[in-house]
Amino acid sequence: MSEQKRLAPGDTAPGFTLPDADEKPVSLADFKGKHVVVYFYPAASTPGCTKQACDFRDSLAELNDADFAVLGISPDKPAKLAKFRDAEGLTFPLLSDVDKTVLTEWGAFGEKQMYGKTVTGVIRSTFVVDPDGLITKAMYNVRATGHVAKLRREIGV
Repeated sequence: MSEQKRLAPGDTAPGFTLPDADEKPVSLADFKGKHVVVYFYPAASTPGCTKQACDFRDSLAELNDADFAVLGISPDKPAKLAKFRDAEGLTFPLLSDVDKTVLTEWGAFGEKQMYGKTVTGVIRSTFVVDPDGLITKAMYNVRATGHVAKLRREIGV
């Protein structure tokens, strides 16, 4: 089993520019000077990912008021992200990483346990990036349910 890259608090967040649901480029650099929650999820419109996205949607006003932006990243194509966004009324950018480059750079793609088997796929992960572009929280293998509430407690929002 190869050693997977993992980010840790204090690391510089790897930069990226990815297309959003409308195929407009969004860069991490666009959010310099803000706190950013970057979360990686396996697939739009699946039960766990929908729950997690809706929890972020429902917490977005409080997060934004505390100067936190939210970005969701998955390997889905922009058209699928647009459907997911519209179906769930999501109001934060969903970014498409079809070739999984950004997922891999952030340690959110690789071997994981699923139903007792080792599989390769997206590792549900959440990161908090500070205004200077440093990682302050790196959470791997997070649970879809209850995660946003836990994150809010940890960042005091």
